[in-house]
Amino acid sequence: MWSHCTRRILPSHLRIVKDSRTARGRCSASWADDLDQVRTLLQLCLDRHFISPGDTNAELFRRGLSCTYGPLGMELRRNLLGQWWDSVTRSRAQVFGIDTLSNSSSSKDGETDVGGKLRIVQPQYLKQILQHLQQDLSKEQIVQELTTILQKSPAVRTNFLQGALEQFIPSLELVNRKLPFGLAETGLCFQPSDDSCCPTEMTQTSLVWFCSPRTSSQWLDHWTRQRLKWWRKFALSPSNFSSSDVPEEELTGLVSRSVKIIYDFPWGPEPLETLCSRGDAELLQTHKGARSKLQCRNGRKTVPHVVSVTGNMDRGLMAFLSNSLQLLKREDSKRKLQQRKVLKLHPVLAPVKVAIDIGKGATIELRQVCEGLLQEFMEAKISTWPGYLETMPVTMEQLNNKYDEMGVLFTLVISDNTLESGLLQVRSRDTTVKETMHISEVKNFISRYITAADKI
Repeated sequence: MWSHCTRRILPSHLRIVKDSRTARGRCSASWADDLDQVRTLLQLCLDRHFISPGDTNAELFRRGLSCTYGPLGMELRRNLLGQWWDSVTRSRAQVFGIDTLSNSSSSKDGETDVGGKLRIVQPQYLKQILQHLQQDLSKEQIVQELTTILQKSPAVRTNFLQGALEQFIPSLELVNRKLPFGLAETGLCFQPSDDSCCPTEMTQTSLVWFCSPRTSSQWLDHWTRQRLKWWRKFALSPSNFSSSDVPEEELTGLVSRSVKIIYDFPWGPEPLETLCSRGDAELLQTHKGARSKLQCRNGRKTVPHVVSVTGNMDRGLMAFLSNSLQLLKREDSKRKLQQRKVLKLHPVLAPVKVAIDIGKGATIELRQVCEGLLQEFMEAKISTWPGYLETMPVTMEQLNNKYDEMGVLFTLVISDNTLESGLLQVRSRDTTVKETMHISEVKNFISRYITAADKI
């Protein structure tokens, strides 16, 4: 199934990679390397349970849309969203989290405009419309029935902006009517599909920043620097992340200026986050007739301007997977040249930090030591892979290959030596160096390592 899926997806990659790389003067050999990396990444994500198998699922993953993640992919996304949340809510004193309904609360009673919104329509209503087509109803009557059905159907969100705008007045009272402040939210949003009638989901992050009109441009620049710095912090190759101003002719709606955070995938650049300066028009439209309630204590009676930061974390997850994958040449135990695949995810993003395995020795006693060590890591909230429970016999070389592809930071090997002296072997994913360490020191060593990496 996977080989069929790969064949189906790669022709589109082939076309995209070829066009984008040729435009930048890349040679055919480099283009072939890019294509090979795409194949390898997709296969690794399936083999190591970052995504679930299936043609449609792999295509969603490739396009940066929400797909069915496997256990490691789910943990990676959870870590990524956690880091985003901390970076936004702790970077400024006045950033608050909100949780709005997935059904758009902007669909107020009596609203007659059904255009521009994605809506949930139950199948039986569509069947009624099809039945009416066979009756002697006029075009105007059918349109009216369809409009009525759409008006009764709940709208679903395509972004978090509207919910944040509606929460502005209650939040303004919270901050004693002082600017600036922001509202943050994460979750699933529906996106209109370009090539089918079915919308798709994506994991979206949103920061809506309210500030005085005279400082909105500076705040857009501030958040652009902050967001680009954040993306590069977790990257193995930071230069693959960049920012770019959106040309004026490409601006949509009421946006006066926009910047995109971009990742250079093997098949070409894709946006990860979009920052927009939106003025005050949408805030005024949301709170019609309440202008006085929108004004703040900033020395002037003005309505705040809005700066929005909207991110696609499904595409962001794929960007970090692509950025962290290294294909290295090495000799195996039989001195044959092999390709070593290593997923060098940043320590705070890695879905599994530690793997615990057993070397040669008394199995029962060694497992008891492993169980105790696993419990210590769980209490310290360090994600751990219990490799010692594996019943299929494999070599340490095979285990190391597996853990490198999973992105595991450290592999611990418990042996008879551990029972006698308390010493165990610690292998690093990034250096492949094996060190001997006392079992009492391991947890603190790994905790300090992750904490230090997070502060860099």
